[in-house]
Amino acid sequence: MSAWVRTRMRSVAGVRPALHPHLCHSGALAAVALLAALACSGALAQSPAAAPQLPPPVAAALREEQIAPTATAFVVAPLDGGAIELAMNESTPMNPASTMKLLTTYAALEMLGPTYQWHTDVYASSHPRGGRLDGDLILRGSGDPSLVIERFWMLVHRLRGLGLRQLRGDLVLDKSAFEPNVEAGSSIDGNDLRPYNVAPDALLVNFKTLTLEFVPDPEAHLAHIVATPTLAGVKLPASVPLAAGPCGDWRGRLKADFADPWAPKFAGRYALECAEQSWHVSVLSHTQYVGAAFRALWEASGGTWIGHVREGRTPSGAFELLQQQSPPLSEIVREINKFSNNVMARQLFLTLGEPDGQQPASPERSVQAVHAWLARSNLAMPELVLENGCGLSRRERISAGSLARLLRHAYDGARMPEFAASLPIAGMDGTMKSRTAAAGSAYVKTGLLEGVRAVAGYVLAAGGHHYAVVAIINHPNADAATEALDALLDWVQEKG
Repeated sequence: MSAWVRTRMRSVAGVRPALHPHLCHSGALAAVALLAALACSGALAQSPAAAPQLPPPVAAALREEQIAPTATAFVVAPLDGGAIELAMNESTPMNPASTMKLLTTYAALEMLGPTYQWHTDVYASSHPRGGRLDGDLILRGSGDPSLVIERFWMLVHRLRGLGLRQLRGDLVLDKSAFEPNVEAGSSIDGNDLRPYNVAPDALLVNFKTLTLEFVPDPEAHLAHIVATPTLAGVKLPASVPLAAGPCGDWRGRLKADFADPWAPKFAGRYALECAEQSWHVSVLSHTQYVGAAFRALWEASGGTWIGHVREGRTPSGAFELLQQQSPPLSEIVREINKFSNNVMARQLFLTLGEPDGQQPASPERSVQAVHAWLARSNLAMPELVLENGCGLSRRERISAGSLARLLRHAYDGARMPEFAASLPIAGMDGTMKSRTAAAGSAYVKTGLLEGVRAVAGYVLAAGGHHYAVVAIINHPNADAATEALDALLDWVQEKG
């Protein structure tokens, strides 16, 4: 997968909720080298040898923000058989925010295997003749989380390579791999325009996201609007007027109106000091988006299409034209964990319930499948509450102790290299790129929601020991708790 595609994947769908703003090959190798050097470890104890005491910098940071210890949960456990260094409220069910992705991605690596791939099948309702299809073109999805616009372009390019030029029928989207309207309903914060709230879909294309880039042109006194991808039928203004003054709330100053998703409007101005900015929005339905993207790509490639987009099932006797494969799961989990991609995690979670597509996927089947796998792996978590597997939920719960046991199980297992390589590296990449705590030594997943802050992963200490570290804070002041979490990572990294 190209670096361009990876950048697009993380930029449009790893965006944090508005309430709290939420890979490289060498990084993956570094993660493997960091963790593979450890010798065999002993079992994770259930309780510390002595009463836990928070490290003074952590306790001070929590006091400063008036966060009570009862609203926190911590586990710091060595991975070389020593006694637990810290355990506080480790059995308390907590909202983990995006650290729940650790459970989903590790379960997927174990249940599906790192080489698992999704596929998108293309059928025709009749045999094409002379470059013309007099019938419907059918796209049947399996829930591919990674069908970004570049890979969708490749699908169209391959169709054109078969000699097809004219389509005289409908584009039929077969979404039968997922239950109808799976996980439909109101978003966590009611902001349905934001890509992090995009619901899963068996034919998810480009995360159903339109990226609007604002490029100032001082000489023309305007900012050009560049939309990616091109969506047939969506009409955007070419530019907005420039304004003087600070950047500030540049989105608010644009006075955007998305009431008509096919013709967004901007009644405001764009500040010159903002330089270039991007705004990722989700305005069309899944079906509308696929139809608009397909028509734009098909016609840009020189093809013609007389028809409409609609949902339906693949008819018996349909003629198979081609199949588009996803990247392997080992690459998908990196995108999910490093950049906290919510919709990709939700797609993956649904796949866990029906990996072979024998029945339509549903959250209920996935919950059952994950609990069954945990039981088989001696990782039963009676407090666990799963909803969508990505942590973008007010219902999901897990304890810090259970997350620590999961981390230990992954560390000792065959899927350790792929799992460890998926975690953000402090001070280097992903959601930890701007965090300096334990820089270069911490491989940790972050979790951010209103009222929730969390980190969970692995830290290499100065003395050469490796630790599983989990910290979860559920408190109205949690948005100010980053300093306390960073102090914990530094405390572990500085251990002799």
